[in-house]
Amino acid sequence: MNEPSSSRLKRVWNEMPDDARDALLARGLMDAYRARPPYQQNDYMGWIGRAKRPLTKEKRLTQMLSELEQGDLYMKMAYRPKS
Repeated sequence: MNEPSSSRLKRVWNEMPDDARDALLARGLMDAYRARPPYQQNDYMGWIGRAKRPLTKEKRLTQMLSELEQGDLYMKMAYRPKS
């Protein structure tokens, strides 16, 4: 998937790995993911994709899913979506 056209990111866009896509769809969190600003989507995918060990990748994916479920966290920091 390509960078959203509304994005003004100046860094490289990180593609979503298949396992992340599958997990978001399975947990019904794709809409919550897409509601996040493009920089957050990009940061999550880059962070997950840079994991060297499968266990680290799984841990990061689980953290992202948990934060999206809660809706008020981004990378363990408070997040308030714009209404």
